Amino acid sequence: MIVMSFSGKVKDELGSHISRARHCQIAELAALFSCCGQMAPEGEGKFSAKFVTENLTVARKYSILVKKAFQFQPELSARGHQYAIYILDTDDALTFFKALKCLEGRMLVHELVVQRSCCKRAFIRGLFLAGGSVTDPERGYHLEIVQASMGKAKEVIRLLKSFDIEAKIVERKKNYIVYVKEGSRIVDLLNVMEAHVALMEFENVRIVKEMRNSINRKVNCETANIKKTVSASARQIADIQYIKDTSGFGTLPQGLADIANLRLEHAEVSLKELGQMLDPPIGKSGVNHRLRRLGEIAENMRNREY
Repeated sequence: MIVMSFSGKVKDELGSHISRARHCQIAELAALFSCCGQMAPEGEGKFSAKFVTENLTVARKYSILVKKAFQFQPELSARGHQYAIYILDTDDALTFFKALKCLEGRMLVHELVVQRSCCKRAFIRGLFLAGGSVTDPERGYHLEIVQASMGKAKEVIRLLKSFDIEAKIVERKKNYIVYVKEGSRIVDLLNVMEAHVALMEFENVRIVKEMRNSINRKVNCETANIKKTVSASARQIADIQYIKDTSGFGTLPQGLADIANLRLEHAEVSLKELGQMLDPPIGKSGVNHRLRRLGEIAENMRNREY
């Protein structure tokens, strides 16, 4: 049984999301084509629109969008795990290029294609489908979108920023990676792309992880406090035992002698409980003061021996 990765689940969900509005379909096609498409010369002044991908979900989504937005019937060829999709008629290809406005410079996207917020969402969705990935939230928080140039990567950054999503760029193997590492930002981005099922799965994992981390922090803190208390108690008992073995408690003020005897008899109890055993009872700070005095006395006695 093949288990689909979380990234695969996100792409599978996005692949089945077909926008009703033609302007959104064109925006998503523009994103897909910017990552995987090119104008292919066919000789004698003719050309076609060629789209190549190794992802069947992406190939299927691209074909559906072409059919819906333009009523063209693209040609598909498959070789191994590589899928090539063509709009072979030159007039159709020209209509396609003009609608996507991908012949107007070397930009990632023309501003008219993403002038609506819904079209920005569609474009980002296409970018992720064609060149994105996201780590399983059980292992960590990392979402990235690959671009071929720094200029295009910066355009992705601007698009994400329009939805208040902060991202960064890193160069990797001649590509430029736009990435988001904060869990809450990835949730926001999944929402922008309208991957709502994946968003809920991501959030559920994130909530459980945060609860688990919170519990671990509390346990570690309590463990550290217990160790600190045990260490302090052991040190106090060692000092008190040293005083008892060296000179006894007869020379100690009554308050110190009382607390010394109680600490030896009740090594495991807290300072507050020790204070309640005295007659009259005293508070935690009072007990701590007396034990600190006993420690100083023991230290002075040790120093005199040397």
